[in-house]
Amino acid sequence: MGKRKVVAYYAGFSIVWFAMTEVMRNVSPPTLRNILINSRLTDVLYAVFSCAFIYIFMRRQRAYEVDKEEHRLSTLMNSMTDFISFKDGEGRWIQTNDFGLRLFQLEHVDYKGKTDRELSAYTEFYKDALIYCEQSDEETWKSGKLTRVEEIVPLPEGGFRTFDTTKMPLFHEDGRRKALVVIGRDITERKTAEKRLAESEQRYKSLFEYNPNLVYMIDVDGKVTNLNAQFEMITGYARESFIGGNLLEIIDEPYRKPISEAFRKVLAKGEAYVTQEIDIHHKDGTTRTLSCTFVPMMIEQNVVGMIGYSQDITKMRQTEERLRRSELLSTLGELAAGVAHEIRNPLTSLKGFVQLLQKSDLQQAYYYTIMLDELDRINNIVGELLVLAKPQQLVFERERVGQIVKDVLALLQPQANFHGIELVFQEEHLPAIDCEGNQLKQLFINLVKNAFEASATMVKVMIKERDGYISIRVQDNGCGMPPERLTHLGEPFFSVKEKGTGLGLTVSYRIVEAHGGKLTFTSEVGEGTVAEVLLPIKNHTSV
Repeated sequence: MGKRKVVAYYAGFSIVWFAMTEVMRNVSPPTLRNILINSRLTDVLYAVFSCAFIYIFMRRQRAYEVDKEEHRLSTLMNSMTDFISFKDGEGRWIQTNDFGLRLFQLEHVDYKGKTDRELSAYTEFYKDALIYCEQSDEETWKSGKLTRVEEIVPLPEGGFRTFDTTKMPLFHEDGRRKALVVIGRDITERKTAEKRLAESEQRYKSLFEYNPNLVYMIDVDGKVTNLNAQFEMITGYARESFIGGNLLEIIDEPYRKPISEAFRKVLAKGEAYVTQEIDIHHKDGTTRTLSCTFVPMMIEQNVVGMIGYSQDITKMRQTEERLRRSELLSTLGELAAGVAHEIRNPLTSLKGFVQLLQKSDLQQAYYYTIMLDELDRINNIVGELLVLAKPQQLVFERERVGQIVKDVLALLQPQANFHGIELVFQEEHLPAIDCEGNQLKQLFINLVKNAFEASATMVKVMIKERDGYISIRVQDNGCGMPPERLTHLGEPFFSVKEKGTGLGLTVSYRIVEAHGGKLTFTSEVGEGTVAEVLLPIKNHTSV
């Protein structure tokens, strides 16, 4: 009610009152008129009626304001999609919005003044949920402060809703319970989205961590932000040592510039880029070959980094190289089979006639000696060709590798003395192995002679056990070889010696492979070369 209406009502009441008292004075008997005129009764009555009028008006005004405020609060509560409920200190429902009534199927229930347990009798499906709310309320009262929990409410049609429920207890000044405000926000969609995001992150993590290939992430500055476990398997380095660093450190020098350009291309243009192959340094000093793919990392159509995938193809390339060599040897063998037999027959005749001429023409003996030496060299080459022409049926016998090496060194000792080369032999006590002794002798003769011809002053031969193999190392302090020559060792007709044919190492590789072993070379220019033969120890018995 507005102030103007109040003033108007009060003015009207006053006018009517004064008019009535004037009429009463004029029409009343003389006695009553004298009482009304001479006493203050009319003033008292006016004051009483005025107070009554104001009191009634204030009560109506207060009730109107309360109703108006409750209507506003109810409208506000019902317009919200959250569950809102007010309870008194005894847990009785004072007011709840329509959403809450629909949620617990209490739309047609007079809920005011009833507790959760009493209301549970009206809804069988939500009986347990309402009883749990009563227990949860009690925990909030005991804590004496605002509490926040996630509550799951089942749905009759199946499924459930998740609410982020906040409960605020209110107390009187003397500590008695006054009221409890409960607000529950439906966060079902958010929880579903969070679950999907978590599942997506787990799938991504599985794809990243358990990928059989090396996977890494690089930011726009070229710094590594993440590496999967395969990094340690492929490189031998701990991945923590490279987080925040640069992967170019372990890439061979010839590949660094192309890789840097590939990085810039992906980051600048957002295009996937596939490299050919690169070589990297393993922590143990070996070289690994990787096939790499780089793709941009996009967030809101912006390139924020790069993801790289690298597959270790070292074994595949080694297998391809062995197949290539095997095919080459097979082709060479077919060629050698025909050429060797055709050469040996006239070669025998030539050698016989030269020897005959040498006896009858002593004046030219020097030249005949040179001719015989060259014929012997041709014969040796033909012999090596015959070894390559047809694989021999090997008969393995149990022998000690150390003894075979001693016999070879004894055979080559005069040649070493003639060239001023010191021979050093070191041996551990090792078991006998199954092998073909004559072929191993040929193998060690080839390796030691190569060391002699490398301008060495000392050749050291060491035998020891290594990871289930017998290791025979032939080390010289000669001129050494550059890396590009090492990759071609063992190829037929490739030799670093002026008069070499390259067939000696080809035969050596074949002998080692026939024994199930490995032959490797390491060399540094000016420092010398190390040839290492690894022969497996199979069914050995100590003697």
